[in-house]
Amino acid sequence: MRHSPPLVDCGIYVQGHRLSGKYTYAAALSKVREIELLGHEAFVWIGLHEPDETEMQDVADVFGLHPLAVEDAVVAHQRPKLERYDDTLFFVLKTVNYVPHESVVLAREIVETGEVMIFVGKDFVITVRHGEHGALSNVRSRMDADPEQLRLGPYAVMHAIADYVVDHYLEVTHLIEHDIDAIEEVAFSPAARSTSNRFTCSSARSSNCAGA
Repeated sequence: MRHSPPLVDCGIYVQGHRLSGKYTYAAALSKVREIELLGHEAFVWIGLHEPDETEMQDVADVFGLHPLAVEDAVVAHQRPKLERYDDTLFFVLKTVNYVPHESVVLAREIVETGEVMIFVGKDFVITVRHGEHGALSNVRSRMDADPEQLRLGPYAVMHAIADYVVDHYLEVTHLIEHDIDAIEEVAFSPAARSTSNRFTCSSARSSNCAGA
């Protein structure tokens, strides 16, 4: 089944501020290179969600991305890593999301995982997200409101994304701790001990009968 278009956002940033307008991949990079020739710092930030091989290759052709990294970005299920391909960094992050549930005892899934891949070059940053959670719109909004941080370029964006992902780990960990408390409460409740004692006595009687 055909999924929705992979492009989430494509923005051009000049000295910490986003330019207005919509751009294709090629038009965005071309505009950035024009601005750089005028002596200004600029970069393009592209966000993608689960692109297929053809869609990812379109981006790779424009930005000169390495085939091995492109393959990893499409296939997903990668371990966290940081690799350098010529002048481009390829950074893989695992994302986590807490799955709400009525009962931790009956829950089939508590945490779901996804991935964010980041390509970082001199004048571009490209994110590829896998999974329904872990959207980076909040990161972009915060960065858009912080020109000083954006003025630091693509590597500042990479740092902000990594910081966002790690912060979410802490949030999920805190929620899991509540689940562990709930499990302990159920396991060590008087009713649970009573059930355990009845099971133990029943087992003991069966054992005695078997030995008689």
